[in-house]
Amino acid sequence: MTKSELIDRITEKLEIRKKDVAAVVDDVFAQIEDALAHEEKCTFVGFGVFEVRERAAREGRNPQDPSQVVHIPAKKVPAFRPGKELKDVVVG
Repeated sequence: MTKSELIDRITEKLEIRKKDVAAVVDDVFAQIEDALAHEEKCTFVGFGVFEVRERAAREGRNPQDPSQVVHIPAKKVPAFRPGKELKDVVVG
């Protein structure tokens, strides 16, 4: 599902103008992005948790030349951990 498809589905279900739904969806995503930028967790009970994780520095190989070792620096990455209810729905 794309963001546009999400907006269309919400518009049909709630019978609200597409423009209004798009503004709310955009703001929800913006608030999640802002929280992650400040290294805050976004917890949605039953759905899951968006968080920032630290990825350690490591050594890798250049795929073009496997004999060449490349240093990959540590970095922070966004991550999602699904909640129990979401897992139950997906797994069945």
